[in-house]
Amino acid sequence: MTLRTLGQSDLKITPIGIGAWAIGGGQWEFAWGAQDDTESIAAIRAGLDRGINWIDTAAVYGLGHSETVVGRAVKGLVSRPYIFTKCSLVWDQSGKISHNLQAASIRREAEASLKRLGVDSIDLYQIHWPAWSGNPESASPGSIEEAVAEMAKLKAAGKIRNIGVSNFNAPQMQRAQNVAPITSLQPPYSLLFADVESSTLPFALSHHIGVIVYSPMASGLLSGAMTRERIAGLPEDDWRKDSPNFQEPLLSRNLRLVEILRAIGQRQNATPGEVAIAWTLLNPAVTGAIVGVRSAQQVNGIAGAADIRLNANDVGEIEQALTLQPA
Repeated sequence: MTLRTLGQSDLKITPIGIGAWAIGGGQWEFAWGAQDDTESIAAIRAGLDRGINWIDTAAVYGLGHSETVVGRAVKGLVSRPYIFTKCSLVWDQSGKISHNLQAASIRREAEASLKRLGVDSIDLYQIHWPAWSGNPESASPGSIEEAVAEMAKLKAAGKIRNIGVSNFNAPQMQRAQNVAPITSLQPPYSLLFADVESSTLPFALSHHIGVIVYSPMASGLLSGAMTRERIAGLPEDDWRKDSPNFQEPLLSRNLRLVEILRAIGQRQNATPGEVAIAWTLLNPAVTGAIVGVRSAQQVNGIAGAADIRLNANDVGEIEQALTLQPA
């Protein structure tokens, strides 16, 4: 895969990265259902074997479990991939998640993540959310400025290599930038969620901030493997059961869009999911796309996205489908 420079850093990343949200396992607030750790490790190794050179996780995924699994997957590798993780979401003994941007909390989280991951330095350390669960920033202890200042100290100490932000708007990015250089933004971006095209991506592009997008396949909905039957059978602790995109009236529109992606993919020997991912990579602000994998087999349905070249007709066909099938 052709490497792309992330922002103004020295990180040269593949256009596709391995997402580790779902491998956090089940029985927590934003779970994807139960997950076998052996399959997770096999999925990560399969992605690395295909040339992907970075993994994105977060402390809160599985309440620490995802980071532990990632650490097991990369242990002993001769050439370790870049590892990106996140802070600001913490949990108590009962598993209740809360949001904290205080310096002491950020440092504690970083130390815990380093231990779980089994690494000496985190390649990209990101503030997961600027505020939490629809509440204003003032509802959380600390501030963006305090958190970024502490991350700058962690960077100076060699515990992290780059500072990133996730789910930030443009003014919040500017505030972070005023404290320390920001390497990247991580926003949601897909055919079903393109709001960032006008809100945050222009800011990132003009300020030379790299962008790694998450959910480019809309949490698996655009993968081509999702059917009504499969959605109906999602486990009770899979957060997608409550997502409007997985329910009517949006579900019928979304599944029709998948068939358009499938037809385009057939012309390029690609899956619908790979076409959906390739579409996000067309945006000049986007450096890479995070793609979640739960099995080695799933890697085969996403790894080719970096090599797909969508032409104007393909893009027009996709845009027409979205126009004819409004949300």
